[in-house]
This record gives sequence, structure tokens and C-alpha cells, in this order.
Amino acid sequence: MAHTKAGGSKAKQGGNVAGKRLGIKVFGGGIVKPGQIIVRQRGRNYIPGENVKMGKDFTLFSVIDGTVHWLWSSRKKKKINVLPLK
Repeated sequence: MAHTKAGGSKAKQGGNVAGKRLGIKVFGGGIVKPGQIIVRQRGRNYIPGENVKMGKDFTLFSVIDGTVHWLWSSRKKKKINVLPLK
């Protein structure tokens, strides 16, 4: 009785893909400079607050010198603010 190999088994293995280095780069209380990345993310898991802007790839970055402050927003998402240095 003839047997055939499983078709497409090689295609399903895929390959090793390098990690994209996503995640939180500066935690609460950390000091940031203008343009410094606070969070790298896919989608809007964290939303920008005061003195924080979002890039086209959903990266959050600081606009001013200051300290990072995290808050819960009303939509159960974390809001990230940068408070000015005193």
C-alpha cells in the first residue's frame, strides 16, 4: 500500500522572526526628554495624555522635559502624562 508525505508540512513551519522590541520604555516617575519614546505598541493599548503625542505606528513619546505619570482613563485604558520638571 503506497503512502504519501503530508503535503505542505514544510510551508507550515514558518521561520524565526526577530522580536520588534515593543513595550514600556520609561515607567512611572522616570525622567524623559523631548522626543524620547515612552511606549512602543501595536494598537492603542496606552493612550496619550498631557505633553505626550502618538506617532503613526502608535508609539508614545514625550513633548517636553518632565517625569512620566500613569493614570487609568475612563475607558479602562492607561493614560500616560508627562509632568513638567519643577
